[in-house]
Amino acid sequence: MNEAFALGTDGVAITGFIVLFVLMLLRVPVGMAMGLVGVTGYSYLVGAGPALKLVGQTSMRTVTDYTFGVIPMFILMGAFVSNSGVSRELFRAANTLVGHLKGGLGIATVVACGGFAAICGSSVATAATFANVAYPEMRRYGYPQTFSTGVIAAGGTLGAMLPPSTVLAVYGIITQQDIGKLFAAGVLPGILAMSMYVITVALIGLVRPKFLPAGTPSTWTERIKGLRDVWAPLLLFAFVIGGLYGGLFTPTEAGGVGAGGAFVLGVLRRRLSRALIRKSLLDATRTSAAVFTVLIGAILFGYFLTVTQTPQKVTLFLTGLGLGRYGVLVLIMLMYLVLGCLMDAMAMIILTVPIIFPVITALGFDPIWFGVIIVMTVELGLIHPPVGMNVFVIKSVVKDVSFTTIFLGVIPFVITDLIRLAILISFPIIALYLPGRMG
Repeated sequence: MNEAFALGTDGVAITGFIVLFVLMLLRVPVGMAMGLVGVTGYSYLVGAGPALKLVGQTSMRTVTDYTFGVIPMFILMGAFVSNSGVSRELFRAANTLVGHLKGGLGIATVVACGGFAAICGSSVATAATFANVAYPEMRRYGYPQTFSTGVIAAGGTLGAMLPPSTVLAVYGIITQQDIGKLFAAGVLPGILAMSMYVITVALIGLVRPKFLPAGTPSTWTERIKGLRDVWAPLLLFAFVIGGLYGGLFTPTEAGGVGAGGAFVLGVLRRRLSRALIRKSLLDATRTSAAVFTVLIGAILFGYFLTVTQTPQKVTLFLTGLGLGRYGVLVLIMLMYLVLGCLMDAMAMIILTVPIIFPVITALGFDPIWFGVIIVMTVELGLIHPPVGMNVFVIKSVVKDVSFTTIFLGVIPFVITDLIRLAILISFPIIALYLPGRMG
């Protein structure tokens, strides 16, 4: 052990990060790569015996921890909702209300994405779903490919912010923050995001009148029917999040109530057949297994970082740059924008938060507020060029569109996201108002 430390923990830590990125470039799954580097590094510095014991203890503790149960429960809720056709109903309801306006189908897509994301909790799933649901409708009414794909990619990012957000839940677990407060903190910024996207669509229609067509007006009968189709899932969301906000449930209990409620609603409304129930359970199991693999790998990698004292050293380095607290914050945000070109949202959060979080607390920023800021920056990484996860998802669904076309479509929404990020940094109360009232 002493000989290992004599080689320099800084050198070992740097080598570990280089190996980790090489493994990810070689397409080794992120969780596996982090676990492998973490165990190997820990074994080198402390010993093989303690490292192997750590693997067993960490794996068992993670999959049996009651707090971590919030993740598979909300994933299961999203699977039931997704497979019961709620996305199509939400889009149809929003379309009856605003589809007749110039750019109305774009507004309907944003609103429906927000409603679906609020129940589903996954950005990638939201983008993939509405590439199937909204894109054909927009093309049928003559909307250009750039706009159609751009608005779906941007609307999909709402899944990372609106509760129940898997990314916010994982952030809460890593930083030991109250997940209920984090979910509450995401509500107003999520509504702000939806509102600003709607305004962006309206401005595009105003600046370029011939670019976005208007749809066919719906009758009041059609509007009432559309709203009647979506009241049940929206009521479920309000009950789950309201119960969480009001202290009626813990986050894990809220996930269980949400999953159970989504199942009952799907069955009673005859939207979930036996085959779809089986598919939902399999989808949720696969997704949860992937998330837990990454979590276990991240925890093992975190032990390695602790031994090398990397978080403390990074904190000393960044706080000693003389940039001021907001200067350091901007530097961290720029790092996330660059990482957005290399990895997905979950991997970014899990890899970087254990290192960055001590810096944030040392600078005196509120950890709940920072959770919202970091997730919002990760959202931006999902759509900004040259690599955006949502862009790749849409391309995989819509075969006849190029990456260039999608990226041209998301540019107005990237600008909107940057403005929104500046607003939330300038006015933290937007994110902290609801958590502050939870007590």
